[in-house]
Amino acid sequence: MTTVIRVQNQQTESSRHIIQDDKPPSLGCFGWFIIFIAIIITIGLFPVTMFMCIKIVKEYERAVIFRLGRIVDKKPKGPGIFFVLPCTDTFRKVDLRTVTFDIPAQEFLTKDSVTVSVDGVVYFRVFDPICSVANVSNADHATQLLAQTTLRNVLGTKSLSELLSDREGISNNMQIALDEATSVWGIKVERVEIKDVKLPVQLQRAMAAEAEATREARAKVIAAEGEMNASRALKEASLVISESPSALQLRYLQTLNAIAAERNSTIIFPLPIDIIQHFTSKKNE
Repeated sequence: MTTVIRVQNQQTESSRHIIQDDKPPSLGCFGWFIIFIAIIITIGLFPVTMFMCIKIVKEYERAVIFRLGRIVDKKPKGPGIFFVLPCTDTFRKVDLRTVTFDIPAQEFLTKDSVTVSVDGVVYFRVFDPICSVANVSNADHATQLLAQTTLRNVLGTKSLSELLSDREGISNNMQIALDEATSVWGIKVERVEIKDVKLPVQLQRAMAAEAEATREARAKVIAAEGEMNASRALKEASLVISESPSALQLRYLQTLNAIAAERNSTIIFPLPIDIIQHFTSKKNE
C-alpha cells in the first residue's frame, strides 16, 4: 500500500511539473503570422469583432484559453471580463463549485465471505482548472468511475462487523485514496460518506435471531439474579420474624389490610394454634 501511494505521489508531482513548470514551446513563425493576421482582422472589423473578443465568466467559474491549440497562460482567467482573439483562441469554462454524486450500489464479498451491497455519496471540487482540462478528458466522469472501484477495493478488505461499526474510518480511507488519485486531475475530494449497507434477507434473519437469543439469555440471567436477591431477603426476614412470634401476627394483619384495600372479597383469617390450645386447656380444667 505504501509503495502504491509513493508511485501515485511521484506521478502526481511529475504531471504537475509538466503542466505547471515547463515553459510552453514557441508558436513558430507561422503561428505568429496567423496571430498577426487575426489581430489585424480584429482591429479592422472592431465594431463587429468586439462582441467576439469580450467574454465573461462568473464568480465561481474560470476560463482556460487555448491559442492555436496551446494553453496561453498557466493561470486561468476570471472571474469577470477577459479577451480572446477570433479564429485563433478557444476557451473552456471550469466550474469551481462543489459537486456531489451518488455512488451506485456495489455488490462485493467482505473479508469474511459475506455478500453485501453498499452505496455512498462523494463531494468534490476542482482546485486546478488547468489540470482538470489538460490532464483528463472528463474529470467528473473519471472521478465517478474511480469512486466506484475505490469503494469495492476498500470495503473488500473489511469484515462485516468492521463495515457495520466503523463507517467513519472507512469513509476517511476512501477520501484519502480518492484525493491522492484525483489530485493529478486538479480534483479535490472533500468528503466521502457511506449511505446504506444492504444485507441478504437470510443474513438479516440470522442476525435478528442471534440478537433475540442474546437478549433472552440476558433477561434470564437478570431474572435469576432477582430471584437470588429475593430469596436472601426472605431468609433474613424469616430470621427476624422467628425471633418474635408477635411479629408474625403483625405481618398477618398487614397482609389482610393490603388485601382489603385492593378488593372486597372473602378473607380467610389464619388463627394461631396457640390461642386454640389456650381455650381447650380451660375446658379441660
